[in-house]
This record gives sequence, C-alpha cells and structure tokens, in this order.
Amino acid sequence: MSFTDPIADMLTRIRNAVLAGHAQVAMPNSKIKVEIARILKDEGFVEGFEVVDGEHEGQKVLRVKIKYVGERRQRRAVITGLERVSKPGRRIYTKKTDIPWVLSGIGVAILSTPKGVMTGARARQLGVGGEIICKVW
Repeated sequence: MSFTDPIADMLTRIRNAVLAGHAQVAMPNSKIKVEIARILKDEGFVEGFEVVDGEHEGQKVLRVKIKYVGERRQRRAVITGLERVSKPGRRIYTKKTDIPWVLSGIGVAILSTPKGVMTGARARQLGVGGEIICKVW
C-alpha cells in the first residue's frame, strides 16, 4: 500500500487512536516517523514508542503508546490536537524569526531543519529555520 503523505497518515492514526481510547497504535516505519515519535515522547505527549518486525519479511512497524491522564472514568489523552502544516502539495517553510508558537507555548511545532527534525523551541535556540511538519497540542 502506498501513501501520498505518510506523515499525515501517522498523525491521523494517532488522532484516531486517541479518539477511540486505544492504548497504542501501529503504523509502517520510517526514519522521519521515528524522529516525530521521539519528539512526542520527549515532550510528554506519548508514553513511548518501539520499532518491531512486521508481519511481512523485512517490513518494520512503529508502535506508539498513547499517554492518558486521570482515573479510569475521567481518563483523558494528553494529546488534544494534531495538525499537519506542510503538505506534499504545499510546503510551508519558516525563517528562524518566524517559527510559530502553538497555543502560546503549550503545544509544540515540529520542524525539519538542516540540523535534523526538532521542536520549534529547539530550532529557535539553534537559530535555524526549516519546514514546519506539524503542530501538536
């Protein structure tokens, strides 16, 4: 199965898993998806992730564990929103001075920069701009 936008597919799978209350979600693996999952874990939006062998030979699967807070009845996901910004049909780039704030700093913008995939705050520290992949809050 081929995807036009694998990152949007990843974000949609996570969004659907949160809405359905699932503990984890699986998706095809890629380097950029692992980097996005690493940032989500470091920022406290997900509990963790792992790359495991898939059903077919040579295919790897990325499993993301969704993070919830509260007791059983009042359980809520930490992720309340995911938005894909730069799409294959319309790439959105930003200068280091114009990196967006997500909900006044509550959320994070994930950027692909010449120095790797990082959060907007880290890109500001390093003084680099890049492609805005997505926003998470």
